[in-house]
This record gives sequence, structure tokens and C-alpha cells, in this order.
Amino acid sequence: MRVLHRLQNHLRHLPRDSRDTLFLLIVIAWVVVPQVGNLPPWCSGLAAAVLLWRGWLAVTVQPLPSRWWRLALLLLTVGATLFTHKTLLGRDAGVTLVVVLLALKTLELRAKRDAFVVFFLGFFTMLTNFFYSQSLLTAAAMLLALLGLLTALVNAHMPVGKPPLAQAARTAGWMALLGAPIMLVLFMLFPRLAPLWGIPSDAMIGRSGLSATMQVGNIASLALDDSIAMRIRFEGAVPPQSDLYFRGPVLSTFDGREWRPLRSGLSAGMQLAANVQVLGAPINYQVTLEPNNRPWLLVLDATLTKPVVPGFEASMTSELQWLTERPIADLVRYTAQSYPAFRHGPPRQTAGLQDYENLPAGFNPRTLQLAVELRRDPRYAKASSAQLVSAVLARLHTGGYSYTLEPGVYGRDSADEFWFDRKEGFCEHIASSFVILMRALDVPARIVTGYQGGEINTVDGFLVVRQSDAHAWAEVWLAGRGWVRVDPTAAVAPGRVGALQRLQAPRGAIASALLGDVGADLALNLRALWDAVNNSWNQRVLNYTQGKQLNLLKKIGFDAPSREDLIYLLIGIVVGTSLLGAAWTLWERSRQDPWLRLLGTAAARLQKAGVQLAPHSPPRAMAQQLMQAFAPDNARALAIRDWLLRLEAQRYAPLGAQRTRLATLEREFKQLIWPA
Repeated sequence: MRVLHRLQNHLRHLPRDSRDTLFLLIVIAWVVVPQVGNLPPWCSGLAAAVLLWRGWLAVTVQPLPSRWWRLALLLLTVGATLFTHKTLLGRDAGVTLVVVLLALKTLELRAKRDAFVVFFLGFFTMLTNFFYSQSLLTAAAMLLALLGLLTALVNAHMPVGKPPLAQAARTAGWMALLGAPIMLVLFMLFPRLAPLWGIPSDAMIGRSGLSATMQVGNIASLALDDSIAMRIRFEGAVPPQSDLYFRGPVLSTFDGREWRPLRSGLSAGMQLAANVQVLGAPINYQVTLEPNNRPWLLVLDATLTKPVVPGFEASMTSELQWLTERPIADLVRYTAQSYPAFRHGPPRQTAGLQDYENLPAGFNPRTLQLAVELRRDPRYAKASSAQLVSAVLARLHTGGYSYTLEPGVYGRDSADEFWFDRKEGFCEHIASSFVILMRALDVPARIVTGYQGGEINTVDGFLVVRQSDAHAWAEVWLAGRGWVRVDPTAAVAPGRVGALQRLQAPRGAIASALLGDVGADLALNLRALWDAVNNSWNQRVLNYTQGKQLNLLKKIGFDAPSREDLIYLLIGIVVGTSLLGAAWTLWERSRQDPWLRLLGTAAARLQKAGVQLAPHSPPRAMAQQLMQAFAPDNARALAIRDWLLRLEAQRYAPLGAQRTRLATLEREFKQLIWPA
């Protein structure tokens, strides 16, 4: 406590330049911290080291480093950026340079001009956070950063001395509040040429989501990721959980360790026709898909009509997967229509189906032997493909197999280990082992990946699908029926598909003791509330498109609104508001003498500071009462007294100089620091 008290006392007696510098460094750190996950480690480390170094120089009141130090660090930064990103252009390289340059600029904070450069670099760095995330949490953090930078900017315009930061913060808050209506009008009416914060996105590395290939363990790692993949609003009742299969990549080629899309080659070039036949009534819904940098549109099986995706062209493959012409790097919303009851694929044996029976040589010998034994079993000697599927599912259901989040690392023959040794696994282990066995039985089969299920948010009614809902299932080809979905995981753990019983990552002993069941329920309710708030942000702000702008114009009264109408309306509002402001200013000035108004404002400030004034006191009398209320050597009181005397002298100045001198006094009045 004594050390802390000494530190507080030392900071309290720091020179104003040091105090202001420390506040600015804290604001810069707040701006940079959200970027740490997007920056190279050396960039984050260098920026932190420079800010700490600058803070130490401010606290110890030591001189700044020479320009040779700054030049050396600048060259190091440029070289490291070029080495890391292989370029100095582009989003990632540009943000890296901006962050380090902002930190380095603090090492030459000598004049007010340097401070202004740091302020505006800080504003720009603040905006770069939105290049990577436009979430509500990011927006709230950057709003605090904006208020911090505005406070520092206002503080820099205050006169010498030690004006309290709270006063600068109040002024900055009023500035932001007064600018809010302008911001709202620009947001509502400024024509959108692209999605909000739409920029050419660089390749993203390491973002969670489905993969174009599947190895044992990939999807199991996603079960630990509780981030949201997409949100769905259905028109009408929500389908049962067992129908919520959102189709992603279809994997048909197996090399013994990895599943990939159908390999290229002569037979692969003979694409099987989709040949989709739908039954029953369709389901209409709207999807808000989080960015995943993949060209995949996640839709329910089966979707025939092209989903309406603003800014994208979509097409369907012969395996019923919907793709866009470019990766989805921003939040998108689209509408779709799907039929849960459908058939697809060739109804009879045809060329190309043999691709779905191929297995690599030398892998999973015990699984191949199991297929031979099943064929030799009198019960299945003449069994159809459907009967063989039922037999394998029965083995999964009654053979002691289990569904687990932690199956361990599988070896070279993953199917052998699953069927005979471990007898446990996640959906990818189960689906892969099932498809390998079906192919060994000469039944065409393939793996489909995507998402299964979801949970209804009780606050806003959206179905929330998370990365932990990533799933893998199988499709087998049956004569007369085509491709049929078979989910072998449902045979091992029916609750995973039918009742939404998700595996959860184990909690630690401390968390379990502190939270318990009540804590878990509270956490779920809070998460649902946060998801609903964040979804409202996505729907109302991030997805406020030009179409919504034009719909707003229709509600106002435009018959056939266009982008030009938006521009004209925006110009009209700006011009009209400016004219109203000018008219109000002229009217307000005509009602009162500017000199008397300034005197009245000064009197109100003095009374707020505790000075007792007689009614209608002239400036000289106010100056005398001020000095009676404060010590004769009070610097702030002396500055105010001198200003009041100059205000009185200005009243009797020559007519030609009145306006200029009064304007000077008004500027000086705004810079005065009033005693408490």
C-alpha cells in the first residue's frame, strides 16, 4: 500500500506534459489491443515495448531518444513487415505498419503539431479495427477509444496549467453527443456502394469453420468452438431437429488418411446428374452467415431455387452443394427455400458410381475382412444394399460404440481402430468408418459435412447454429432411390441428432464448484441475451443495405426511389440544417448584445465557482469580488481578473476594433480555467 501511495503521489505531481502523455499512451494501447490477434507477434511486442518505453520516459521526465533510434526502429519495422507479409501493400501489411508507426510517433512528442499527428494516426488506427471485425463488442470498444482520443484532443487545446481531464472528457462527450444526429443521418441516407466496411479481404488463416477436406480430429476440434456460424429465421414453425441438416462440402475421395472432394479423372469427369425430386411443402427461411472465407452457402437439404444473396452469384453442384463465385469474407444474409423430403441422384446403376466405391490399397485390412465376413454370413449373402446398411447400423447401435469429444489420436488404419479397438469417436470417426465399410461391401457411399441442429434463442426467436454444431454424415446410393442420407452417429448417440444433446467441453473443478447448475443456467440465459443483442446489431446495422435505404424512402413518400434520390435528400437535409442553424444564430445574436451575453456567461461561471456577485455587476466589480474570494496569488483568479478588466476596456474601444477584440476575448474566455 505504501508503494502504491508513493506512486499515486508521484503521478499527481508530474508535469502536465508527462501527465497528458501518459493518458494518450493509455488511449493508444486501448486502440491497439483489439488488433493483437490480427498482428504478427513481433509487431505487438514492438508496439508494447515502445509504448512502455515512452511511458517510462514520461514518468521519469527524461529526454526523448535521438532521431537515430527512431530511424533504426523504422527500418526494422519496414524490414520485418516485408519479411512477414512479403509486401508493404494490402490490408494486413498496412495495418501492421500503421500500428508500429503510431507507437514510434509517440517517441517524438515534443510540440503540439506532433500531438495532432498522433491523434489523427490514432483515429485511423481505430478505424482499422473494423477491417477485421464489425461486431457489437468491437464497436463498443472503439466508441470508448473515440471518446478517449477526443478527450486528449480537447485537452491539448486547453491553456497551460493542469486542467482536469474530467473537464476535457465532458467537452469530448458533448462533442460526440452533438455529432450523433449528423452520424445517424449519414448512416441512414449516405448511399451504399458496397456492404458496410466492405473491402477486398486478404486470405484469412486459422479461422474456425468447415474444411474442404477432412482428417480424423478436424471436426472434433470444432466441438470446442462455441462461436456462431450462422443464424436462421424461419417463416412459420421451426423444423424438427432431425431435419436440420445444413449441407456443406461433399467428400468422396479417400487416400487412407484424408477425405477430399471427388478426384479429377476420366470417370470423375462423368458428372452424375443431380436429378432432384422434391416432395411435400417447402420451408422458407433467411440465413445470416458469419464470414468464413469460403465460397459455401449453407442451406438445408434440399434447395433447388437459387438463394438470393446480395452481391453474389450462386450455383449448385451435382452433389447439391451451393457455391458462390468468390469466398464470403463479410457477414451476408440470404433467403432460401428447401424441401426436407426429396430424392436425388441416378435411380439406376450408372457410370460414375464406381468412384464412390473406391478404397486405397493397404489400409484398414480388418475392416475389409469384416466386409468379407458379412457377405459370407447366410443372413446377408443375398442382402440388398439397404439391408447391408441396416446391418451396419445395428452393429453400431448394439456393439458397445460410443460418441465422445475426446477419442484420442487415431493411427494409420482409423476404421480398424474404430470398429475393433477404441469403439468410440466423434461424428467424423463414425461417418468415415461407416463409409469405408460400406464401400468395402460394394455399396457406393460418400461423406457430407456441414452443420446439424442448432438452438432456438428464446429472446429473438432465431435458430443459432454454432461451430460446435459442425457435423459429418453419410450418403449411400440405393437402387431405385438414388442417394439416401444415413447418419451413423444417430445409431451410436440418437440424442446428438434428434434431441439436441450436444457434448460439452469439460469444466474445471473450480468453475464447477463456483457455478454449479444454477450458474450454468444463468450463463445460458446471458448467452442467449447477448446473442440476441448481437444479432440485432447484425440485422439493423451491418445489414443496413441500399435496399433498406430505398425502402425507407418509400415509407417517406418516394414512389420509385433511386440512389440519386438518396443523394438529393441527403444534400437537402444538410443544406436545410445549415440554413436553420445560421438563421437561429442570427436571431439569437439579434436578441442580445454579444458583449452583455459574454458578461452574463462569465458571471454565471463565477457564481458556480462560489463568488458572490451583486446583481448587474460591471466587469471591474466582478474582478474585485473575485479577488476577495480567492488568495491574491491564485494564478487562475488573476488570469480571470485580467480578462474581466480587458472586457471592460473593450466596451469603450474604438468602433472599428470592437468586433475583432470581442472575438479575441471570446476565444480567451473558452481557454480560461475557473477555480473550484
